[in-house]
Amino acid sequence: MSQLGAYTRNVRDALAHLNLADPASPDTFYRRNLPRVGLYDSASDTGQAALATGVMTSVPIYLQAGDVITNLSFRSGATAAGTPTAWWFALYSDAATPALLAQTADQTSTAWAANTTMTKALSAAYTVPKTGVYWAAINVTATTPPTLLGACAAPAIVTGERNLSQSSGSSLTTTAPATIATPTAKQFVPYVVAT
Repeated sequence: MSQLGAYTRNVRDALAHLNLADPASPDTFYRRNLPRVGLYDSASDTGQAALATGVMTSVPIYLQAGDVITNLSFRSGATAAGTPTAWWFALYSDAATPALLAQTADQTSTAWAANTTMTKALSAAYTVPKTGVYWAAINVTATTPPTLLGACAAPAIVTGERNLSQSSGSSLTTTAPATIATPTAKQFVPYVVAT
């Protein structure tokens, strides 16, 4: 068995198509939780809502030691936020009970149109101390939360698998919870980019 298992061809050739979705400059820093292709709009799947008003959704994102995270970005789908009163993004630690590391400013009633990427700065840039799986979170408190672009995934089946998307909290408004406590697995996984 080789380092690549049973794969017998050139792995560089097999992954060459991924160059199409990457930034033009290899020096552009970003991390993302999903490939940029194959995403769909949660509006097209009534059984897999991306967001519920006042409930935080968090997804794992792999970060490396030394990464400096300044912004988080999510993209809405075909449904805009309807009468938002509070919304924000947040970054959580890699601890067993993830702790809040940084949050964006509350966007209050700022509109979030359909098919729009929202990039928001964290309250302070966060330098990742150790490589691991962190959590990017989003909360929208609104009459109608926006739909999001992402993917559908099975919840954990094998013991030890982490959730690929989870919800937690209720009646959230302007401030992210101090920890991600008692999360519930979700099947819709929002796409997030950290820069």
